[in-house]
Amino acid sequence: MLGIAGTAVAAGEAALFRAHPPVGIALFRRNVETPEQLRALIAALRDLLGPEAPILVDQEGGRVARLSPPQWRGHPPAAAIGHLHGRDAAAGLRAAWLTGALIGGECAAAGIDVVAAPVLDLRLAEAHEVIGDRAYAADPQTVAALGRAMAAGLLAAGVQPVGKHVPGHGRARADSHRTLPVVDADDLSDDMLPFAANADLPWMMTAHITYRSLDPSRPATLSPRVLGGVVRGGIGFGGLLVSDDLAMQALDGPPAARALGALAAGCDLALYCPGDEAGNAAVLRACPPLSGAATARLAAGRALAAARRQGLDAASLAAERARLLPA
Repeated sequence: MLGIAGTAVAAGEAALFRAHPPVGIALFRRNVETPEQLRALIAALRDLLGPEAPILVDQEGGRVARLSPPQWRGHPPAAAIGHLHGRDAAAGLRAAWLTGALIGGECAAAGIDVVAAPVLDLRLAEAHEVIGDRAYAADPQTVAALGRAMAAGLLAAGVQPVGKHVPGHGRARADSHRTLPVVDADDLSDDMLPFAANADLPWMMTAHITYRSLDPSRPATLSPRVLGGVVRGGIGFGGLLVSDDLAMQALDGPPAARALGALAAGCDLALYCPGDEAGNAAVLRACPPLSGAATARLAAGRALAAARRQGLDAASLAAERARLLPA
């Protein structure tokens, strides 16, 4: 699963994708200008890759929003919803659902069918702020409940949620975009509880973090011990497992080697996001076809979103959220 360079599919990208089609595309702010442009871009991508090719976007709310005002609504960060939950649990759960439904509705209208949210990491005071207010709370039960509510809102809009970053980014004291975090804690049960409580989500995204108690020699994304033994075994996740962006500086080696390492460790999809044509070509030429198990998981995620989709009135949902969470 790849990124592309700009707001339209370049000729070189189109030729590469015809020869070596990726499973899907991840979109970033560099790819987004207006609703009309975005719909045209996604239509062109689906003409190249097929109507069921997943189109993913990071759209958590708060500071992680690729679709942003004034063309789209602004959405609160997870921490604001967590604070509301601390004052009124029912209101917090409703605000999480409403935010998922509103984000999902905007994404579905553009043709996006996978949203990289909710964040199921803990918000811990001693950790690096790369997660920070993207996480709901420090309490794992609160994170589990609010993440589940947001995921339910996304599914109500017909969009597949992605729980991240399994098995938990909350203790990291470094930004994995820049360097490899190492977590020394022996007991990670609190970190993993939100993921276990949401193990029926259709997608989860891995963490580029080394957990010494789980595998001291490899980050989770590249570790069969973590992905097979912990994520599939202990957490019990049976859905589609996608790596975090393999271009992040937490990892070493050329793009193709990173992608093959993630697949060998147990990821169903290798995600490479910069949109550079040389990197995209290297990854596509190196990676094997989608496995049968991954194909089935993709189909199951699409079916779940279709079954859970509801008719939503975005204006009334936005007004309700504004009453719960005034700007």
